[in-house]
Amino acid sequence: MESSLPDLEAILLVGGQGTRLRPLTLGTPKPLLPTAGVPFLAHQLARARSFGVRRIVFATSYKASMFEPVFGDGAAFGLSLEYITEETPLGTGGAIRNAAEALTSGSDDPVLILNGDILSGHDIGDQVRTHCERGAAVTLHLTEVDDPTRFGCVPTDESGRVTAFLEKTPNPVTNRINAGCYVFTRSVIDSIPRGEVVSVERETFPGLIDSGELVLGYADRTYWLDVGTPAAFVKGSRDLVLGRLDSPAMPGPQGEHLALEGAEISAEAKVQGGSAVGARAVVEAGASVVGSVLCDDCVIEGGATVQDSVVGKGARICAGTVVRDAVIGDGAVVGPGNELQGGVRVWPGIELPECAVRYSSDV
Repeated sequence: MESSLPDLEAILLVGGQGTRLRPLTLGTPKPLLPTAGVPFLAHQLARARSFGVRRIVFATSYKASMFEPVFGDGAAFGLSLEYITEETPLGTGGAIRNAAEALTSGSDDPVLILNGDILSGHDIGDQVRTHCERGAAVTLHLTEVDDPTRFGCVPTDESGRVTAFLEKTPNPVTNRINAGCYVFTRSVIDSIPRGEVVSVERETFPGLIDSGELVLGYADRTYWLDVGTPAAFVKGSRDLVLGRLDSPAMPGPQGEHLALEGAEISAEAKVQGGSAVGARAVVEAGASVVGSVLCDDCVIEGGATVQDSVVGKGARICAGTVVRDAVIGDGAVVGPGNELQGGVRVWPGIELPECAVRYSSDV
């Protein structure tokens, strides 16, 4: 990665409630969830720093007070961090405008905008350079997906100019979608109404296009993932552990599993598929853990199977239990013989007795 942007500032949008990830986000904001052994945002911060970003403003709202105790002033990342709280929801544009009060960049300078729930392997430095060379008002990272019908799409002309922002349709005109990383010219941010609810996708970007400003698309097919659902969250952690995406924030070597300090994994247990095992977590002999996130202090008893799932902090999966494609909340206990799969979510502190639930969708 090329560190050629030493004066670049960024705004990190981390105000969402993460409702699709409940119960994981009931007590912890989505950007702070453990992902391949560290809070999710650690990967974004380290990667931004690797491209030369020096200062980042957090645009916070939901559980805003939890961010600064985790990241402090940013010195551990070689960054300077500031925290701006959005007292009432202002939309993406309003949040960017609110956080811009803490920027120090000039009106003609580029400002990087990052969404706090995206894992991406694209070249941020090249996106910024393209923006500056073309003199764009905004340059959007566009990712190419195999099935664009699930997203709104963003068509461009042959020069890369964005021509429209289209809602979901069964017949999309392009496979390129908004990937959630923008470069704004600072003066464009300052033109967003202050203190008002504004959507960049529905208002700011279309307005710029209509007025003839250059809104540019920076398209590629590198690794990209929105971690907004439990399945995607697990996939993101798994891909980082397996090395499908590199991150300077990884706390250990990439491989079949990652174990944090104090984790106890029996030599007779199977832990593989990119699983992350939290600090002081215990995986007993005969247990099988595949492609999953085990949070700090949880216990997987002998004979239990955990696959493609999240087991919350201090939770216990008892002997003979099968947990597959499920989310087990902090402190929950899943009694012996239960079989939880297909999107089951067990809320924090719930105790399921032996064989209490099979093939349910929510507990």
